[in-house]
Amino acid sequence: IHSDRILAILGLMASFAPVATDMYLPGFHQMSEYFGVSEGGIEVTLSVFFLGLALGQAVYGPMIDRWGRRGPLLFGIAIYIAASLLCLFTADIGVFTGLRFLQAAGGTAGMIIGRVIVSDLFDARESARALSMLMAVMTLGPILSPILGGVIISYMGWKTVFIVMLAFGLLCFALVWFYIPETLPIARRSTERPGDVLRTWAGLLTTPDFIVPALVGGFAQACMFAFITGSPSVFMTLHGVSTQAYGWLFALIACALVVFAQVNRVLLRHFQPSVLMGGALVLNFVAGLATLAATATGNLAALLIALWLAIGALGMIGANSVAIAMAASQSHPGSGSSLVGVLQFGFAFLVSSIVAALQNGTAWPMSGAIAACGMLASLLWFIHIGRIRHSAT
Repeated sequence: IHSDRILAILGLMASFAPVATDMYLPGFHQMSEYFGVSEGGIEVTLSVFFLGLALGQAVYGPMIDRWGRRGPLLFGIAIYIAASLLCLFTADIGVFTGLRFLQAAGGTAGMIIGRVIVSDLFDARESARALSMLMAVMTLGPILSPILGGVIISYMGWKTVFIVMLAFGLLCFALVWFYIPETLPIARRSTERPGDVLRTWAGLLTTPDFIVPALVGGFAQACMFAFITGSPSVFMTLHGVSTQAYGWLFALIACALVVFAQVNRVLLRHFQPSVLMGGALVLNFVAGLATLAATATGNLAALLIALWLAIGALGMIGANSVAIAMAASQSHPGSGSSLVGVLQFGFAFLVSSIVAALQNGTAWPMSGAIAACGMLASLLWFIHIGRIRHSAT
């Protein structure tokens, strides 16, 4: 098995979400004119996408424990391809929003199944390192997507972005078909019925070693989705940044994810994932407070620096929280991975909806959500660690 090639492909598939969200952000104004709705109506298509990611992961988890990894992966990508194609042919915002939900439900296969394939092939520490590499490849999506989207939308209009999404789906389907093997032997497949699956989920939800890192990762990653939802208004409307310049600023902040993910890979040779996650959570929380301070002063440069650190810390929190939770999922990696995804994108849907609903032409909704999510993640993790240490003594 060519593990580096597999990881590169899995990283590419984990980019389904950033490609399908970040690339069309600069086109919100064009789309609101095309569909005849307010920009808030277009923001709903972003929130609904996150809802599709959350619910899709609930379905794929049990499916891949029962039927393996490869078949469900190809099935999900096919749904994404079909929905992307149909998005090009509707002028009804309701239909378009529904297709965005299907796009997410299909694309989420690459994200959840990729994590499980990593856990199939590597132990806990190597999984954390592999997930860091996967995240580094994955973050080319949020770095390149808004830049590409800004250029495409400026010269060719927003629909061209969905043609690119369609091509991306076709590429991923071909790569999986030719290069991704089945990593779950028939002998290891689950024979659980739906009732058994619900009991498995209940067991994981009541296992602190699983649910705490999963919740912490979900709260922390919600910072990114607050930024994704709020940044078009903050940068382009509030600070007067152009469509293309917005793409570059978004990409600059997304670069922080790559930097911190690589730092994480190196440090994992010397430290446990739990230690690194604690440090990253502190950085995320402090940087979240700095976004509030920058918002109060209205200084764009200070806001960019604070956002770079707050979002960058997620490059460490994401990989380590997933590795710790997956190690605690024991014989149910599919269900464990699906629950991690449901929590992450459930929080994304919730926070994205709140930021959109509170949008008032300032940076406060975005900055407040980032600071609040960072605070909740840190509190939960350090209370959990304190209880573990207390029990040990």
